[in-house]
Amino acid sequence: MRFMVLHKMTEEMERGLPADAETIAAVQKFIAESIEKKIFVTGEGLKPSSERVHVAYKDGTRTITDGPFTEAKELVAGFAVMRVKSKEEALAWCDKFAGLLGNVELFMGPVVEPWDLGLAPKPENAPLRMLSMHKMDERAESDAPPDPKMMQAMGGLIEEMTKAGVLQATGGLASTKKGARIHYTGGKPTVIDGPFAESKELVAGFSIIDVPSKDAAVAWAMRLGEIVEVNEIEVRRVPEW
Repeated sequence: MRFMVLHKMTEEMERGLPADAETIAAVQKFIAESIEKKIFVTGEGLKPSSERVHVAYKDGTRTITDGPFTEAKELVAGFAVMRVKSKEEALAWCDKFAGLLGNVELFMGPVVEPWDLGLAPKPENAPLRMLSMHKMDERAESDAPPDPKMMQAMGGLIEEMTKAGVLQATGGLASTKKGARIHYTGGKPTVIDGPFAESKELVAGFSIIDVPSKDAAVAWAMRLGEIVEVNEIEVRRVPEW
């Protein structure tokens, strides 16, 4: 079973303050261990919300709001990691996505690269990678099976983006009923099973993991939370249609 583990922003992350070397080393060790155990599939970190945009599509009209955001109330339904030449190119792909899905809201921003953490020199022509996360709607929260025609059309878009060398990772999430949230108060975790409503906490990054159960996913997420010291982590099931 695959799960998405979304860790949320702290004030330090939102200010763009880099993690200390000890924390970075501990995260690298934990991820390496998880890869060796065939748990960790992929993951990315996001830059502060001041570098993100909120994009809303309604009745064929696109509205863009630049960050920073204080309470975005994100409740993620799916994601896409894109390698593009510009933000405008990424938005053009989002337009195609919305053309299939209809009315939809998403948040998009650049991911954290190794050179942002001082782990590697920045290439001369550094790639621009953007993470787009679209919000849940009533259909997604009801766990209704996807429309076959929609799935076929979405498959065509995924194929187009993959052939163009744009799409690096993508996926959808099951309803919050199958998820959990971990809140940290004074460093102590409290696990709350779904369903749950929108959270004002902004997404700081995500991991896709492959584990036997939701309990195992929560346990993995709690270990991550101990290392990165966040206030909230969300665990969501990645369905296999």
